[in-house]
Amino acid sequence: QVRLVESGGGSVQAGGSLRLSCATNERTFSSHSMAWFRQAPGKEREFVAAITWRGGSTLYADSVKGRFTISNDDVKNTWYLEMNSLKPEDTAVYDCALEFGQAGQDHGEYHFWGQGTQVTVSS
Repeated sequence: QVRLVESGGGSVQAGGSLRLSCATNERTFSSHSMAWFRQAPGKEREFVAAITWRGGSTLYADSVKGRFTISNDDVKNTWYLEMNSLKPEDTAVYDCALEFGQAGQDHGEYHFWGQGTQVTVSS
């Protein structure tokens, strides 16, 4: 019943920027955790960023810290991933996730997922 839809993926040159969006049909609240994960070909799914408690708490993977920013809009039931200074290593399928409660960097903590959106960064 809970559905998440990502948008904003695409292809960019290294150093460029993209903004991903994740919209859900479920009302989002301060108790929810909203996150982004990614999976590159041949690699495990990895945590990218998460936001909880109306933006009061954010988490970032070391590899994206300082370059990516996660934010949310509970009125629109949407959260975003602003990606700057993109590197070829950022190329992956990005997927948003939602949990009705506290969650962190482990993908197993999230019960609801989007369909994934491709991000390709060329040199």
